[in-house]
Amino acid sequence: MKVAIQGEAGSFSHEAARRMLPGSGIVSCARSAEVFDRLERGSVGVAVIPIENSLAGSVTEHFDLLLARQVFIQREFLLRIVHNLIAAPEVRKKDVRRVYSHPIALEQCRDFFHRNSAIEAVPFYDTAGSVRHVIKDGLKDAAGIAGRQAAKAYGGRILAAGIEDDKRNFTRFFLIRKSRRILPGANKTSIAFGLKNIPGALFKALSVFALRDISLSKIESRPMRGRPWEYVFYVDFLRGDDVAARHALRHLMEVADMVKVLGIYRAA
Repeated sequence: MKVAIQGEAGSFSHEAARRMLPGSGIVSCARSAEVFDRLERGSVGVAVIPIENSLAGSVTEHFDLLLARQVFIQREFLLRIVHNLIAAPEVRKKDVRRVYSHPIALEQCRDFFHRNSAIEAVPFYDTAGSVRHVIKDGLKDAAGIAGRQAAKAYGGRILAAGIEDDKRNFTRFFLIRKSRRILPGANKTSIAFGLKNIPGALFKALSVFALRDISLSKIESRPMRGRPWEYVFYVDFLRGDDVAARHALRHLMEVADMVKVLGIYRAA
């Protein structure tokens, strides 16, 4: 089976895909939208996307794409994230003036940049790609932030290991596919819904879960594209495809403008 990821060999998405689907062929994509395009066209069977980091928060573009595209979350996976400062073999730490990485990775290493104020943080499209960039382009005053696998993939040297702010740093990944398929043991559901901006609307929406003793593990809002100052609410609740969950969703459809089930899967 082919699995699409956003990022290059050695990226954290690559590592998550390798662990979730051992032996699968991994197709690297430059952009997140390309991952979803390939999945919808059927050129890959599944895709693996990061959705949330325990330090930096949500990957908002992926929430938007999950809502806009016809895909379904089948699994979630938690990956421990260890960030390393990686440069070309001949570069020393004292030479580094610029550090490239994905914005979310840079966000997870604030303390490093606070301690090294002379080093500039430079956003790049991918963690592993930043390492490839500094090594292949022969940059003598730059490094990338990525996982250990990126150093192996591109022949880099780790100048500093474990530079993330908090050692309990995890990224949550989703395995998504085009068709709806619920695996045995599924006990968690992700949904999105929209509400009219009227008093009590959110209270009524959340009460459909409270009335049935359904626990919410996450809720956040995102702007609704094309409708300024209107919002979509993303919710994870701790039930699978059972009677209580189905009744709650039917009740929610009575009070919400829009409800979309994004996935039903086993909690990691």
